[in-house]
Amino acid sequence: MRIFKKEPDFNFMGKRFLAFALSGLIIVAGAIALTTKGFNLGIDFSGGTLIEVSFKNYTNENNLRKVLKKVGFGKSEIQRVGRKENKFFIKTIKSIEEENKSQHKSESVIENQDLGEHEKVAEMIKSSFISEKERASLKGGKIDINNASENKIKNFLITKGASEEDAMESSLKINDLKKNETGLINSFKDLEELKLRRRVMTILKDNTFLGNFTFLSTEIVGPKVGSDLRSKAILATFWALLGMLIYIAFRFKFVYAFAAVITLFHDILVILSFIVFFNVEMSLTVVAAILTLVGYSLNDTIVVFDRVRDNVKLMRREKVESIINRSINQTLTRTIVTSGTTLLTVLALFFFGGEIIHTFSLILIVGILIGTYSSIFQSCAWLKVWEKYFIRRKKI
Repeated sequence: MRIFKKEPDFNFMGKRFLAFALSGLIIVAGAIALTTKGFNLGIDFSGGTLIEVSFKNYTNENNLRKVLKKVGFGKSEIQRVGRKENKFFIKTIKSIEEENKSQHKSESVIENQDLGEHEKVAEMIKSSFISEKERASLKGGKIDINNASENKIKNFLITKGASEEDAMESSLKINDLKKNETGLINSFKDLEELKLRRRVMTILKDNTFLGNFTFLSTEIVGPKVGSDLRSKAILATFWALLGMLIYIAFRFKFVYAFAAVITLFHDILVILSFIVFFNVEMSLTVVAAILTLVGYSLNDTIVVFDRVRDNVKLMRREKVESIINRSINQTLTRTIVTSGTTLLTVLALFFFGGEIIHTFSLILIVGILIGTYSSIFQSCAWLKVWEKYFIRRKKI
């Protein structure tokens, strides 16, 4: 596939100092932002409770914060899922109690105790959303179908006189009905459409109610687990970079490995700067995206390096700058096509993939753009720097 009618002749090396200045400015700004406000750590790394809750009636972040403030969680992070949906993520981080640190107990005991605290947090948040009318119904022995598990509904129907067969069949149908976008059953008319046994329907109308909210998911991570995951994520990135350094040094020469690893560090630092600037939540998903981009960026860099190595043999009388420019121009079509098609795929994931992979695809989009830029303006530019200051103009 050809994009250019003839081989382009762009002077990329002539813009290397501008590229160095731009990258340096972003990285320095990112370092300053990191020291002032730090990363927005998700519960994967910090420990805490992450709840996805869905409401029947419209509400907003301010109303939720007022409710949470009454139970001591007014500083929780609240994020609406989508623009029109009435769903929210609520993230609450709670540290290990100081008394646990002072007592002579094993780490596993402390961890289990703290995990129990986070489970209590989820129950406290759930309790805060229950209205006075619903609370009275619960005290009267009724159950909230929207917040009851399939097994709980089955056992409740049995205790109220339904046969085990009818209870099992009915609870299964009710659970399937809740598997919609909101996770909620809006009215008893929806239950009537299930054509349940008359006895079962009578029990439900007399002894249950449909709550105004439901917890779609609850994720709990203890602080020690978060700390371990953070350490392992850093080690994974380090070993990935070291392995690539060894591979490139073996595959080419050390000068190429030096330039490639510097470029990879550049890509990671720029991506981390973006994460800090836009307060993207740092999670295992983000780490996975970064490691994916490390491999992607290196792949494009190796293609360019391979062409540079070939041209060194074919253009012995040319200056290093000319050899590098020629190599980048020769692989430019391949770089544009590969990055462009990959970017289109990731854009589709970003816009249509849903909330779960939204952050992952966002980091991939940024990383693809940065990786393409660095393969052209950074990796080969570092070859030129090495040639000028360390090899004293010997050919690479």
